[in-house]
Amino acid sequence: MKVRRRLAVKIGSIPWMPRFLPQIVVSDNAIQAVTGQRLSLLDIADLPNITIKVPGRKSGVVRTTQLLAVPDGPDWLIAGSYFGSPKMPAWVYNVRAADEIEIVVHGETTAATATELTAGERTAAWQTLRAVWPNFDLYERRTDRTIPVFRLRPR
Repeated sequence: MKVRRRLAVKIGSIPWMPRFLPQIVVSDNAIQAVTGQRLSLLDIADLPNITIKVPGRKSGVVRTTQLLAVPDGPDWLIAGSYFGSPKMPAWVYNVRAADEIEIVVHGETTAATATELTAGERTAAWQTLRAVWPNFDLYERRTDRTIPVFRLRPR
């Protein structure tokens, strides 16, 4: 594992880190704005990531969210962990309600279908996710909710 990724995993495991999620998001948005959307905290940490564009389930306004995402063949796996918070990330509800989403990978936008994984599919995908970000296991222990896992399949 690369040095910056090891450091990110260590920082991500700090118990009080979830309290600073709003500040982390603000910092990440500032980095993205300054670099013209070419760099994010996930990039700096050598972590694979994508941006999803999903219409809000109530407003219909397209919401953009950058997420740690693990490639799985031509597909991408994402998890609604939110650092193990008891609260579900808003993007999860929007993805569940959307027929189609857009994903941005290395600056290229593609339509994709999102499928929430259950049972054995989720278990296998979870192992793929945790191989890249071991803290998913920690986040699972922090919360009583089942962390949703989605497969994003480009069209």
